[in-house]
Amino acid sequence: MDGAALAWRILLYVGGVAFVGLGLVGLLVPVIPGAPIVLLGIVLVAWADGFEKIGAWGIGACTVLALLVLVADYIAGVVGARKYGASRWGLIGAVVGTIVGLFFGLPGLVLGPIVGAVAFEYYKDPDFGRAGRVGFGTLLGFVLGTAVKYALSFLMVGIALLDYLF
Repeated sequence: MDGAALAWRILLYVGGVAFVGLGLVGLLVPVIPGAPIVLLGIVLVAWADGFEKIGAWGIGACTVLALLVLVADYIAGVVGARKYGASRWGLIGAVVGTIVGLFFGLPGLVLGPIVGAVAFEYYKDPDFGRAGRVGFGTLLGFVLGTAVKYALSFLMVGIALLDYLF
């Protein structure tokens, strides 16, 4: 293997591992599509050896899991908020809170959707008990959704590692 080919291969490995790491961090940040970035990292590692170690089956399984992460991300928040009585206003508040929360780091990412859901729900119907339940549902949806996203994403990484090693 000549020097340029070796450099390209190393770049693909390093880039792939970096993308997997960035994607895992991105699972917490709403504006970073974490699962697709993890998948991109896995594809780069597979490409580094010509898809000999991580083949079509591994890439296909990881792609399905990445799609499931995207679905889980959307459903978890909505189901959590709806389960505890959120109206359209509460859901809009959660989205606005998420956007505003981006400017306040990790605490803003966790608290923003909750505060937004409670504030908008309270604006619609000034019943703080109801608005508080909606905020709790939003928090519960976020926590459960994040746990599912991480579980599926680590399963992607595990499949890729098993495919690579065996």
